[in-house]
Amino acid sequence: MRTAGLRVLTVLALTVVWLLLWGRFTPANVVGGLAVAVGVLVLLPLPRVPVQGLLHPLSWLRLALRVGWYLVLSSMHLAWLAIRPGPPPRNGVLQVHSRLKSDLVLVLAGNITTMIPGSILLEIDQVNRIMYYHVLDVGSPRSVAQSRRQVAELERLLVQAFERDSEWLP
Repeated sequence: MRTAGLRVLTVLALTVVWLLLWGRFTPANVVGGLAVAVGVLVLLPLPRVPVQGLLHPLSWLRLALRVGWYLVLSSMHLAWLAIRPGPPPRNGVLQVHSRLKSDLVLVLAGNITTMIPGSILLEIDQVNRIMYYHVLDVGSPRSVAQSRRQVAELERLLVQAFERDSEWLP
C-alpha cells in the first residue's frame, strides 16, 4: 500500500509541475499532465533506494533553519567579496571525511552544501566516505576551519534528522 500511495503522490506532483509549466489550468492540460506523469513512471522507473531510520521533525526543522541561516550569511559574505577592494579571494578544494552512513543522506549533505553560496561539491568517494568541495575564500586557516566547521555542523544536523545511531542497522 505504501508504494501505491507514493506512486499516486508522484503522479499528482508531476501533474502539478506540468500544469505550472503550461501556465493554465484547463481540462486538457490536466489530462495531458496525468498522461505524461503516468508515462514517466512506467517508462522511466527509478530503482528502489534503501532507506533506514526515521525522519525526526524537530531535528529536520533545526536543519532547515540552519541551512537558511547559512544561505543568508554566505550570500552576504560573497557580496562583500565581490565589492571589497583588493585582490580576489583565494579558492581551493577541501577534502572532508564524512561519518554519514546512508548514501542518500551523504548525497543530501553534498546537495545542501552546494546550495549554500561559495561552495560546490566536486566529488563523493562513496567507499571511503570522503567529499571534495570547491570553496571560495580559503586564503586563511581561519576561513578553511570555518568551511570545515560548517560542513561538520550540517552533517551533525543531518544525523540527528535522518540517521540516529539507535535507529541504524549495520
